[in-house]
Order: sequence, then C-alpha cells, then structure tokens
Amino acid sequence: MPSPDKKTIHMNHFLDIHKTDASALRHMIDNAKSMKDARRGRPRGAADDDQPLKDRMVALIFEKPSTRTRVSFDVGVRQMGGQTMVLSGSDMQLGHGETIADTARVLSRYVDLIMIRTFDESVLIEMSEYADVPVINGLTDRTHPCQIMADILTYEEHRGPIKGKKVVWCGDGNNVCASFLHAAGQFGFDMVFAGPPQLDPEDEFVGLARKSGVSVQIERDAAKAVEGADLVVTDTWVSMHDSQSAKERRHNMLRPYQVNADLMGHAKPDALFMHCLPAHREEEATSQVMDGPNSVVFDEAENRLHAQKAVMRWCLGV
Repeated sequence: MPSPDKKTIHMNHFLDIHKTDASALRHMIDNAKSMKDARRGRPRGAADDDQPLKDRMVALIFEKPSTRTRVSFDVGVRQMGGQTMVLSGSDMQLGHGETIADTARVLSRYVDLIMIRTFDESVLIEMSEYADVPVINGLTDRTHPCQIMADILTYEEHRGPIKGKKVVWCGDGNNVCASFLHAAGQFGFDMVFAGPPQLDPEDEFVGLARKSGVSVQIERDAAKAVEGADLVVTDTWVSMHDSQSAKERRHNMLRPYQVNADLMGHAKPDALFMHCLPAHREEEATSQVMDGPNSVVFDEAENRLHAQKAVMRWCLGV
C-alpha cells in the first residue's frame, strides 16, 4: 500500500524556535496557558475535557536519557487522549543497523507524531526530511526549543509579556542558551551572555538574534551583566559524559558565573531565576537562590507539560 500523500497530512515540524513563525509560537504559548488554566484543581491523571489526540499514537524516541522530557511528553499525550510508544536508542540503534531515513519512513506508517531526543542535530534533520508525520525536537546537542517554550510560558504567567525584557544567561553557551537566543528574536526580548570566552554561544545564533532587531551582548563580568535584568538563567556546568579532568576545567572557568544571592542582588528586585534542571546545587546556582522567592524552577519544570501539549497540537493541527 503506498504511503499517504504528504499534502493530505498536517505537517508542522517543530525543529527549532527560529524555524517556526513568530505568530505560531505566540499561539502555542497562549494555547498552553489556556490548557493549563483549564486543568486547575483537577487530579494529575485526569483527562482533558478536550481530547485532540484521541486515537493518535505518538512515538517518543530517547537516544539521550531524560526525566522531564519523557514524563512530560508521555503525560501530555495521555491527558489529550492519545497513546505513546517510548523507544530508547538501544531499542532502535538509529543510523547503525537501519538508516535514519528508513527508520523515519517505517515509523510514519505506524504513528501520527514523532518526538526525538538525540545527540547529533543531523539525526533530527534527517528524521524530519524523511518522515511523513510531524517531528518534534525534544533536544539535540545544539538546541532545546521545548524547554524555552516552557520558560517563556513561565515568565509570562509571573511577570506578563516578555517582549522588551532583559534576559541574562550565566555560564555555558550551550544548547539551552542557543534556543534562548532563537527565542529572543522571535519574542522580542534582549539578551546578555555572561560566561568565559571558551564557552561563548555560536556566532550564528547570536547573529540571528541581532538580525531580528534585538540586542545581544557578551559580558565577561557577571555582576555587570545582570544589572537591570528581568530574568537570570543558568544551566548545569558539566555533562554526564564529561571526564573528571574536563569537569574540573569547566568548574574553574565557570566559578565566577555562579548564580548566588550576591549576583541576584545586582538584578532588578523582582527578577526571576530559572534553571531547566537537573541542577548541581552549590555549583552553577546556590540552594539559597534555587529555593528563594525569585526562583520559578519548579513552575518551569511543570510548564514543560503544558507547553509541549500546545506544540503537539500545533504540529498536528488539532
């Protein structure tokens, strides 16, 4: 039986924030807030009144281990009436036994939507090129757009529109930082990166944000960087795959960029603090900050669920 004509299928891939229309991103944030509001006071396991994923099957592929991504996508699909198939890298051996292109073609005959959390961005891109169903970027080594959608939702539910605000990233210019730069251009907020030159974000991402008309600054002095900040964000300094010697080098480079009470004191009094978790407390951020009145890290974690539900609905047009 031939594969369905792609033109007859709603095909919105969610690969990166800068590859998604700004109006679509705004619709997703607003839809996420509406769905979250509709669930207030209900049991965690209760289904949504609206069941847009009824009779839909979603493949969740994890080449990288995960807590928040796995649970939030799985719960989100179930709340919206769908079913999930969770596949690990060892289950599939992407690109080792069967090509990624062939895997994408096969999965498209079984499922309605694919979320993949992988290492190399090229795996995500090839999957999207050959799949006949929408593909969502659950994380790559280069970007993490679902996290930033949750972060935008979190900021706006606490402080209102993020447009025109000052966001300061402290530490490593990693994949989460990259997606924040993409979001700066699409949502219209300014960014300051505070970190060592060895860990600067990619020039391409900085350039994309600046081209959109927002301000992006690189500042080596963390205290100066956070002056007037509306939001201060950090992430873990080390990867689970780093050697002990690599971890020590990174700690030495990043120690001046720890987010502690003194550093937050240079930001606006009502500045929010975010961390996508998991955190290494007393390293990139102190417990005093993480558990303090300006921290929204657990709201941020919860909002992965609501933001990703909105992303899935947009991908499927439901």
